[in-house]
Amino acid sequence: QAQLVESGGGLVQAGGSLRLTCAASGLDITNADMAWFRRAPGMDREFVAEIRGDGDETYYSGFAKGRFTISRDGAKNMVYLRMNSLKPEDTAVYTCARRGESTIYDYWGQGTRVTVSS
Repeated sequence: QAQLVESGGGLVQAGGSLRLTCAASGLDITNADMAWFRRAPGMDREFVAEIRGDGDETYYSGFAKGRFTISRDGAKNMVYLRMNSLKPEDTAVYTCARRGESTIYDYWGQGTRVTVSS
């Protein structure tokens, strides 16, 4: 079955770094828009970062810009989110998603939990 599986989350102190991985199985993400979202407890899901399938342009939310980096390894069918200078406010479940030829994200992972302690 086609799926996205995130990994790399964990507990980190403020100021630390993590690299999240989104592994795709059963679908090609090389030419697809891939994005990371996050959801903190009691909060709505929010956009974190996106890498476009056409040209690999990247986009970031305000809180992620300058601290987070989204990248793709097409050969491995993986997408990464490098997070530096983490803050307690970054604590959330981080989920990757794919947008193919449609305007919606049609595949979602289950997420990986990131906890940043103060």
